[in-house]
Amino acid sequence: MSGTAASPLAVSPLGRGFARLWTAAIASNLADGLGRTAVPLIATTLTRDPALIAGVSAVTFLPWLLFGIPAGMLLDRVDRRVAMAVANSLRFAVAALLAVLITTDALTIWLLYACVLAFGLGETVFDNATTTVVPALVSRDQLDRANGRMQSAEITIQNFIATPVAGFLFAVAIVLPVWLTGAGFLIAGLLALTIPAAAAHAAPRAGVAGENAVKRPPLSAVIRFLWEYRFLRWMIVLTSITASALAFAQGSVVLLLLQTFSVPAALIGVVTAAIGVGALVGALVSSRFVVRFGRGQVMFWAILVSGVGILGVGLTANVGVAIAAYAIGAFGVAVWNVPWGALRQAVIPGDMLGRALGIVRTIGWGLTPIATVLGGFVARIDLRLPFVIGGGLVVVLTLIASRLILSASAQAPAAEPVPEGQPS
Repeated sequence: MSGTAASPLAVSPLGRGFARLWTAAIASNLADGLGRTAVPLIATTLTRDPALIAGVSAVTFLPWLLFGIPAGMLLDRVDRRVAMAVANSLRFAVAALLAVLITTDALTIWLLYACVLAFGLGETVFDNATTTVVPALVSRDQLDRANGRMQSAEITIQNFIATPVAGFLFAVAIVLPVWLTGAGFLIAGLLALTIPAAAAHAAPRAGVAGENAVKRPPLSAVIRFLWEYRFLRWMIVLTSITASALAFAQGSVVLLLLQTFSVPAALIGVVTAAIGVGALVGALVSSRFVVRFGRGQVMFWAILVSGVGILGVGLTANVGVAIAAYAIGAFGVAVWNVPWGALRQAVIPGDMLGRALGIVRTIGWGLTPIATVLGGFVARIDLRLPFVIGGGLVVVLTLIASRLILSASAQAPAAEPVPEGQPS
């Protein structure tokens, strides 16, 4: 691509509105990182059964199956900033309850499951809102860069700050990372209220005026749009299966690190940070790759690399090689997430984006809880075996669907939303 085409993408500012969203996301990511490291470690103090440990990860995804679509419907109808604040207030309350259960020695694995489920209900609203707000704050040619900025912040905060800190805090006192998780959620919810009013609701499509400008298409129209859009339909199927394969592989990763590779509990966060190096690099370079090579090429090689990396974890007995392979897999996933997220934001009309993303995530993560639990049972045989099966499946599926993935570069965007204050 010529320098003149790439220049605006490289230098145009993303704006103050996006900066406020980014700040709120950083606070929430800090809380997520602390919680996602602490909760599996807490689970290992309650049981050493790989299937029950994998169950924690499965319950994490279950809310997307149960509440993903209702969350999207909610976000297309209410002030998204308020929804984000309420969702994270719920997660703060759950963190406080979990801390009390730990302090009073009343926590069981089943109560931990219930807390994780409640955390996930709030996540379906907050994370979905974060994604749907982005197109209202930046122009279409900034979507890849904005998503890359969001992804790199998430990876940096969760992997290089939150997870190492959570591991060390857990070694000092189990309850410490839980209280900090709750505080992070509360701060993120308050920061969400500072996001500009332009992001409160979906913008109407260009050319839509009068009463129809505020009327949202019914859910049946959203479903029909996703079904009749052939590329999106088959990409949803592909991403559903690949996400399940990756979840199948990683459900018992804490036990893999603790038992197979003999990593001390206090260093689990450090190992996660090392793996996160690959994810961070991927998020930082992804938008540049898209500009140079196009979305299709980038998405194809990214998902292929992710499968190869996960497969490599299961094929080695050396902890250093395993961490390096895991980092390569994380690099591929991060590179994939940026153009895939931007592509959905570009081709799905803004007045149905919340519900559409809710449907996509419900379908995409619907099989994940089942796959995670199945991976836990397979891990009873060998903790590395789920990585071999999951990574191998991703590689095979990518090669089969190569033509579909490469066609991502040819997808036409939806009509631009009407800027606030201008006539349609």
